[in-house]
Formats: sequence, structure tokens, C-alpha cells
Amino acid sequence: QLVESGGGSVQVGGTLKLSCAASTYYYKYSYCLGWFRQVPGKGREGVATVERDGNTYYASSVNGRFTISHDNAKNTVYLQMNNLKPEDSAMYYCGLSSRFRCRWGVFVVGDYNFWGQGTQVTVS
Repeated sequence: QLVESGGGSVQVGGTLKLSCAASTYYYKYSYCLGWFRQVPGKGREGVATVERDGNTYYASSVNGRFTISHDNAKNTVYLQMNNLKPEDSAMYYCGLSSRFRCRWGVFVVGDYNFWGQGTQVTVS
């Protein structure tokens, strides 16, 4: 089970920090952790990934503004979002993958075994 939190409505340039708390079982067998987002009528878009040893990858649209991290002791993945823009508005989902390594340079929704219910981010 994955539970996302931290979404909300903010002004342009604002900040939010999303959290994704996973059950111990899901987290234990997941080595690639990711955040995706989706707007109505479009497919799920990759935002950032982090491997359990700390390697990260970001979509070009968020690189330099967003930071993904994780806390193994808390089974939690985070997404710090700074300097938010209206185009960042979406439902944000965290995903956990049993892949030993995240794919480099590409986000593949099918790689992720477990998904949360999503948390809405609105920037205006």
C-alpha cells in the first residue's frame, strides 16, 4: 500500500513537498522509486526517479526545481517542488518498481509494480 500526501493549491513560484509512505513489504522489494504526474486526458508523465542507493533522474521540465529523495527508515519517498509553475498542476502519483535499477533517461510506467492513489497539485 502506498499513501501520498502533501498536495494542495499554491501560487506561482510557491513550494510543496509531497510524501509517499509505503508499507514495509512494498518498500523492501522496490529498488527504483518514482514520481509521475497526470492531467485529465493525457497519459502519466514521469517526473523523477531515485534508486535506493541515491541515484536520481529528472524530467527536463522539472530539473533544477524539484528534488526527489527517500528515507529507508521510514519507507517514504519525497518530492520537494520549488518555483512551481501553472504547468506543474496535475495529479501526482508515486510508484515503486522491483527493477534493480531505474531506466536511465526514460520513464516507463509499466516498470512500476505499485502505485499510490495520487495527490492533487494546483498552481495558479
